[in-house]
Amino acid sequence: MTTAQQLDDRYGRTRRRRAPWIVLIAVAALLVGAFGWSIVTEQMNNVDSDDLGFDLVDEHTVDVRFQITGAQGKDVVCVVEALDEEFGVVGWKVVEIPASDAHAQALSATVPTVSAATTGLVNSCWVA
Repeated sequence: MTTAQQLDDRYGRTRRRRAPWIVLIAVAALLVGAFGWSIVTEQMNNVDSDDLGFDLVDEHTVDVRFQITGAQGKDVVCVVEALDEEFGVVGWKVVEIPASDAHAQALSATVPTVSAATTGLVNSCWVA
């Protein structure tokens, strides 16, 4: 006579263990949560900059006007560059911007140059 245990062994019917699946789902949920939080914190520290214009003061000076957005209540640092007609960097300046409650700030920076520049722009900005 065949017993129930023999039939279960023959046809692969076994008890399902839920503990490994529960642990796997919990770990997956933690990983998704950590990834989501890292995206949120990255966006909270994101600073956008837009060039508004430039004025060539003289052969060794350029005034660059720009706007930053998305840095409320945080100190920001921007690198402003002056370029020549071949897009070579002929001057640059690090601009430290103190924290402000405004969502957007219009700023200007005077960049000294080593030769005549044809344009001025913001290279990058980040939260200090």
